Amino acid sequence: MFLKLLALSLFAFLIYAPIAEARIRHYKWEVKYEYKSPDCYKKLVITINGKSPGPTILAQEGDTVIVEVTNKLLLENLAIHWHGIRQIGTPWSDGTEGVTQCPVVPGDTFKYQFKVDRAGTYLYHAHYGMQRESGLYGSIRVSVPDNFTEPFAYDYDRSIILTDWYHQSTYEQATGLSNKPFVWVGEPQSLLIQGKGKFNCSSSSLKPDTCNTSNPECSPYAITVIPGKTYRLRVASLTALSALSFQIEGHNMTVVEADGHYVEPFVVKNLFIYSGETYSVLIKADQDPSRNYWMTTNVVSRTPVNTSEGLGFLNYYPNHPRRSPPTDPPTGPIWNDTAPRLNQSLRIKAHHDFIVTPPTTSDRVIVFLNTQNEINGYRHWSVSNVSFTLPNTPYLIALKNKLHHVFNQTPPPEGYDSVNYDIYNVSKNPNATTSNAIYRLGFKTTVDIILQNANTMIASNSETHPWHLHGHDFWVLGYGDGKFDMNKDPEKYNLVNPIMKNTVPLHPYGWTALRFKADNPGAWLFHCHIEAHFYMGMGVVFEEGIDKVGELPSSIMGCGETKGFGKP
Repeated sequence: MFLKLLALSLFAFLIYAPIAEARIRHYKWEVKYEYKSPDCYKKLVITINGKSPGPTILAQEGDTVIVEVTNKLLLENLAIHWHGIRQIGTPWSDGTEGVTQCPVVPGDTFKYQFKVDRAGTYLYHAHYGMQRESGLYGSIRVSVPDNFTEPFAYDYDRSIILTDWYHQSTYEQATGLSNKPFVWVGEPQSLLIQGKGKFNCSSSSLKPDTCNTSNPECSPYAITVIPGKTYRLRVASLTALSALSFQIEGHNMTVVEADGHYVEPFVVKNLFIYSGETYSVLIKADQDPSRNYWMTTNVVSRTPVNTSEGLGFLNYYPNHPRRSPPTDPPTGPIWNDTAPRLNQSLRIKAHHDFIVTPPTTSDRVIVFLNTQNEINGYRHWSVSNVSFTLPNTPYLIALKNKLHHVFNQTPPPEGYDSVNYDIYNVSKNPNATTSNAIYRLGFKTTVDIILQNANTMIASNSETHPWHLHGHDFWVLGYGDGKFDMNKDPEKYNLVNPIMKNTVPLHPYGWTALRFKADNPGAWLFHCHIEAHFYMGMGVVFEEGIDKVGELPSSIMGCGETKGFGKP
């Protein structure tokens, strides 16, 4: 009898016990221009509900996020990309104008809806023209499911986005990039920590109403900590150009997560971070609590000419959050020393309890030579001497509706003349071509991508390129100096515990090897995350399993040959 009652009680518990259900996280945003002074210099900034950075999206793994975006930019189109969210089953919500949707025109409201399928640290930002660097960006923080224990402990969770900041408008920059003679955007005026920086207003003849260092909008960003507590800092970069080093005076940082994947922990004093990357680091508030400490960010990999460093405070409670530390800000690492940056890249491995083993071999190897070129006297960035252009009709819609005539059907190159091409000198033939052709991948095949760096059109110059893949994570199999050797270097691949990421640096005069499974139906962009570089053609598009994509919503249509699509 006792066993029968116990069984009935257990059955009742299983039936009526509360079960954590996935929730819907609903946001309504208005996007418009406002005058702001993030680094004390007043200029037009794109805001979300009046703020830049925009609101942080908070969700739990498995939740559905709905964001209704109203474009109030008056004279500009709009698209927002959910950086690191794979959009499994919702490729039309990736937010990539020209690839997965037509842009949102002024006055319209567009609904993005997607599932956050994995806990971690992610981002959102504009993906139309170069709008991202005008202030349209923010954080996505996805917490773990109930009853799941992460492989590290902390007391509090905070997010920081690092950016660089230009005083020129994106229109001025784009005009120079598209001009003959070519006009480069130059180095940024300031570095921002969570949307706040400090430009030297006395460095030029600026009026107080244009540049004012006493403006509270540009007071240093402060994170308040309680002595003795451990903090998880989710540090992300959305710079338009700069590779950065981030450091906290007197505090070590333990790296525990990268792009949503747990890392075998390692300690750094300087965290090198590239545009599009996210990291979680743990810090212990174990220093002298009677004072505050500097948080700083510095440019690396480029000559930091006239760029104001990013300054913030680690505020030890109960000190005032605006109380300056009694010391000078710590200087960053040597800007042109590649070795420590490469060393950090090599140290990032999957946590031993969370290894996702990659396939031992691939079905296809594509080599992308990163080149700077000229086409009819205009400067371009290219992939294997082909500069990418977007068609008028987004790829996802064109492919699903078999509109093959709207983009070039000639397959783009899968390699380059690696025997004869000199990666250490300006190319003897800098000419290139433009194309909007795409790479068609067999569904569920395994693809290797070899990113190969080279010299630019400036002697003795090779730049750092952060590459971001939409719709996927990839295994980072390895990095190396010099020219990739197809016969020898694959033997060095890490197939034991490689980290999975969505954004990865390609270091100067080096190579980076990636592997991913083409298992997410859709059309996906893979591009350099430097705004000017992608604008100038540094990207490609992958197509996979397009026949498995569901019915496309009419809301993504209305441009190119999709005018009238989805209407009765």
